[in-house]
Amino acid sequence: MSECRGRRRLGRVDVVRLSVVPYVEAWDLQRDLAARRAAGDAPDTLILLEHPDVYTAGRRTEAWERPEDDTEVVDVDRGGKITWHGPGQLVGYPIVALPRPLDVVAYVRALEDAMIAVCAEFGVPTHRVEGRSGVWTMDDQRKLGAIGIRVRKGVTYHGIALNCCPDLRVFDRIVACGITDASAGSLTAELGRTVTVAEARPVVERHVLHHLGHFLTGGRPSEGDGAVLVASESPAGVSA
Repeated sequence: MSECRGRRRLGRVDVVRLSVVPYVEAWDLQRDLAARRAAGDAPDTLILLEHPDVYTAGRRTEAWERPEDDTEVVDVDRGGKITWHGPGQLVGYPIVALPRPLDVVAYVRALEDAMIAVCAEFGVPTHRVEGRSGVWTMDDQRKLGAIGIRVRKGVTYHGIALNCCPDLRVFDRIVACGITDASAGSLTAELGRTVTVAEARPVVERHVLHHLGHFLTGGRPSEGDGAVLVASESPAGVSA
């Protein structure tokens, strides 16, 4: 396995590929893995999954940004504001021990770069918008990928959400990410053909591992090194 100049030697990363997992169950899994990573009892991990329909509110969410009815909202410990997760959206949760000195901004930028590369591979040009995290169409009008993270004891959790083929009407009930002058988009809507989560998953996995290479202190898997853990159904299938 080669060593990149200016980077630590790359070793092991667990990639956990799940199907549809309830949000709180996945949140508990993240916190458990993050605690074990901080203690040195687990490697860096990338979780890829879908959620059932759920709205989640970050710590900066305002009351007026929430649904006006009694729709359930899960208040979470990540940064950012309110958003939606559900069918047709691929979610990635990197559990990563950041190298020191911590550079959280660079980590977020790397996640953005990964999603920009994913969209480009599908033929959708996207970019950053100053002052707004995530990945946007070139006219700054539609957000295809969102980012919200937390760092605790030097370890990241929460992560990214890429809209593949969701029903975008779910975003009409909230002020997503606190943004009033733009809307949510998807790969499917931009391309005029269905891009499923299953189609996007390997592309997202590849680009996230590539763009986070500098931050993966536990390393990343190379082809054939046996470092990838696959759990196909539920977090119960993830071993310590």
